[in-house]
Order: sequence, then structure tokens, then C-alpha cells
Amino acid sequence: MSNRLRGRGIGLATLAVAALTGLVAVAVASAGGTGQAACGDVVLNENSWTGSASNVYVVKNVLEKKLGCKVKVTNITENQPSFQAMADGKIDVVLEDWDNTLVPSNKKYLTSKAVVPVGANGITGVIGWYIPRYLLKQYPQFKTWKGLKGKESVFKTAESSSNAGTFLGGDPSYVQKDRALIKELGLDLKHVVSGSEPAQVARWTQLYKQKKPVIFYWYDPQYLNAVYDLAQVRLPARFTGCLDDEKLAGKHACAYPSYGLDKLVSSKFAKSGSPALKVIKKFSWTSADQNYVSNLISGKHMDKDKAAAAWVAANKAKVNSWLK
Repeated sequence: MSNRLRGRGIGLATLAVAALTGLVAVAVASAGGTGQAACGDVVLNENSWTGSASNVYVVKNVLEKKLGCKVKVTNITENQPSFQAMADGKIDVVLEDWDNTLVPSNKKYLTSKAVVPVGANGITGVIGWYIPRYLLKQYPQFKTWKGLKGKESVFKTAESSSNAGTFLGGDPSYVQKDRALIKELGLDLKHVVSGSEPAQVARWTQLYKQKKPVIFYWYDPQYLNAVYDLAQVRLPARFTGCLDDEKLAGKHACAYPSYGLDKLVSSKFAKSGSPALKVIKKFSWTSADQNYVSNLISGKHMDKDKAAAAWVAANKAKVNSWLK
């Protein structure tokens, strides 16, 4: 073989190596420039409250922009439906679980490891009964549930009858026990379901702006708690065996617990080797962080992706801690 042909062969080999190197470089770049495996597809589940949307779209931004993931957002109801969806491989990640892992019907998913807890998201959740603080000036006894007895008619609406008052319940998909709690405490309140979080908010904020009485199921974190001055009605102390799901037979006459909000992933995702799993495990922020994004989304009606991008841009150090 002539030197000329030999030289051409070496040139082709060099080009081949260069092309391969280029492909590797592209693969590395698509994985965030760290030499890790490509991220691929990740399915995040958004629940029906604004705080959940804030979690999801911030993590979506980080996974897409930093790791090159293809993120899909689903909207499957919390509790059993989302657990079953994780077991079926339809959801990879839930970023804010309010102790649904303790619901008896969900234990099978944990025992089989179809659903895997991967730590707290940094936030403590609170559920309870709330009233506008202005009511306490006229009815200071409303600080506790006992002060409601005999005064239920203060909360009377067209939906309640005789001397009964109206209690505005939460989204029907939430785990709650207010019907059972009202009955077991012997209160003359009619439980009325307003609908989704936006529907409930529209109902009680309208009454608030009119300085009218209203009592309702509510929670924290929620960005509106910085906008409206609300007071939590103190319910009976918790006791051993007290239940928080009215679908379960038993005693419910105690306050809701505080919830350490957890992150869950499907078994399939836990074993996937995706670099996104590392970010999910490290994701942690505060109620103030979540409320900031929630206010942009629901308060200022900003596009969810743009709201998330604004927070990410202003919190680079925190985001980088999730990527290490």
C-alpha cells in the first residue's frame, strides 16, 4: 500500500475519532456537562393547590435547564390515585405529600416499594379551621371551638338552615375530617363544599372583603396568609388513636397534626439511574420560597414556567446546592 493511501487511511481514522469525540461531548452536554448519564423523561405530578404547582415548576425548570431532562407534568389526585399511578409507572415524582403514606390503604405501596419516600421538602404543613381575625373583636370566644357552641348562627348563610351556620370545606380531593369533626364536637354547622382551591378562595375572600363572618378549612403554607389576616380556631388537643380522615371509622375530635411534607418517587424512577433523582432527593426549600412562587402564579397570574424561572434566577445558590 502506498504512503499516500496509508496517509488517507490515517486521516479517516482521525476523522472517525473526532466524530465519536464530538458525539460524546454532545451527550455530556445534554446531561448538564457533568459527564453523567442523560436524564431522559421525568414525570412530575402537580396536585390541586398552588403550593404544589410552585414545587413542580421550579423543579421542572432546574431539570430541564440544568440537566436537559424532558419533563412532563401530570395532574392526578393526591392520596390513593397518585400512589396507584406511581405503582403503574405513570408518575415518577410527587414533591409534596401530606402524610398520605400513613393512610392504611396506601401502606401496600410502601411495603411493596412501589412508592419510595426520598426525604422532606423542607416545609411543615398545617391544616385547621380559620376565621378572619376581625371576628375576634366581637367574638373573642371564637379563639377555640368551645366558643363556637351556641353561636353557630353567626356563620349562617342561605345554604344553612334555622340557626345553623355554614362551614366552608376544602377541595373534595383532600384528605379531611371536618364533617366528622363537626358532628363529634356537637356543633350546629352545615359543611358546604365550595369546590377546588380557587373556588374556595373566591368564596371566603369575598366574605372577608365584606367584613362578614366566615369559618373554613384552610392551611399553611399558602401565599394568601400574608395577604389576609386570619386566625386559627383552636380545636381539641390530639389524643392517641385520633383520626384525620373522615372516611375511616373511629374518633376524629382532635386538631389536625402538623405535617412534615415529604417527597415520593416510583420504584421505577428510584432504580432508573437518572441524574434527576439526585436533584429530587436534594430539593428542599422554605414556606417563604414556595409562597413567593405561588403569589406569582395565583396572585399575579404569571405563567407557571416564567414564575419558576424568576425564582430560580434569584436563588442560584440554593439551586446549585440541589445539583451538587
